[in-house]
Amino acid sequence: SFFNSNCKDFEKSFIEKFPVQMTLQYSLFLFIALSIEFGNSFSLLSQSKVQIRSSTCLSEKRQHMETSINTTSTSRREFASAIPITLASLIYFPTSSFAADTETAIALDPVQALPTGDIKKLFNEGRAFESQGNMAAAQRLYSKITKLAPRFIYGWSQLGNTQVALSSLDPNPTLDPAEKSYSIAIDLCVENRKEEEKFGVPRCNDLYLLYLNRGSLRMNNKMAKEALVDLEMADKLRAKPDAIILQNRARARELNGLYAAADRDYTVAISMTSNEVSPFWLRSALVKFQLGDSIGALDLLRRVENRFPEAPEVRAALATLLSAKGDEIVAQRKFLEIPDRQRLNYIDDNYLHNVVSWPPKMIETVNNLAIKVGDKQ
Repeated sequence: SFFNSNCKDFEKSFIEKFPVQMTLQYSLFLFIALSIEFGNSFSLLSQSKVQIRSSTCLSEKRQHMETSINTTSTSRREFASAIPITLASLIYFPTSSFAADTETAIALDPVQALPTGDIKKLFNEGRAFESQGNMAAAQRLYSKITKLAPRFIYGWSQLGNTQVALSSLDPNPTLDPAEKSYSIAIDLCVENRKEEEKFGVPRCNDLYLLYLNRGSLRMNNKMAKEALVDLEMADKLRAKPDAIILQNRARARELNGLYAAADRDYTVAISMTSNEVSPFWLRSALVKFQLGDSIGALDLLRRVENRFPEAPEVRAALATLLSAKGDEIVAQRKFLEIPDRQRLNYIDDNYLHNVVSWPPKMIETVNNLAIKVGDKQ
């Protein structure tokens, strides 16, 4: 309901306004960016807080995409020439059910960046279902498209979109099918960009978004090293500072223990969005504390607290930094403000390491604080 209620009208307006090849990735791009911010950093935020933040993200990302679209026509050649040709063009298929004649067609047909004929009709129907929030119906159509036109880039990427959206409703979700769909889309896009450019033939112009999407997905799928590779590639392809890429790459660097590099990315991303406090600012504060910048971490976290005063993770992080500062009375009071059931998450090593993924110094300090308030022996 979070994805549908906040993105439906936004998706409709982009589908109507902009060319298909520049809008296909956007709904999943937005969905993953928000799921990372709230899933990893604010796993216990109330629905109302998520709705407030998401409305802001929509306006920011709309500007981001419009800029990309407006500059595409003038920068196509420069953008393409900047791509390191280091990726394999092998296509991996999610099932073995294709007939032999279909597999032969896959090897011979050119890569498609724009749907035509019946595929276009099916594709538009799928997008309409997505805009209505009917992800299951959209997924059925995109799955059909990948079988009928396995060389169509955005059939695979949109299939991945719906696979991610539907996995969020599953109590035991798996992101492997979506990761595979994105990999196929990336391989096809890379192959398409290697082909000689022909007048009037659409090309894949948003490879950086495909890498950004897969990298973000891989972070949520416990593939931190692979995620970082994708996000580094997204940054190279983008060829200019991009706040969304920087946020995600910072997170990937953090998960890989590259705290100094993560801090640089977070700092630049914050400077690009300094008028709007975002959940990823919390991650930046935690990284600064890990690096020994306690003052910078506390200053940043104070601003996050002003925006999200009821979020349990914000309260726990602030209490932890205050304890490290030596302000034990205030720290313990702040920690005990967290409802008991939620506060006990911060004595659970699995929660700290694998759900909120705090850096080692934060985990050590909050464990000491939990002992002082009697939550942990």
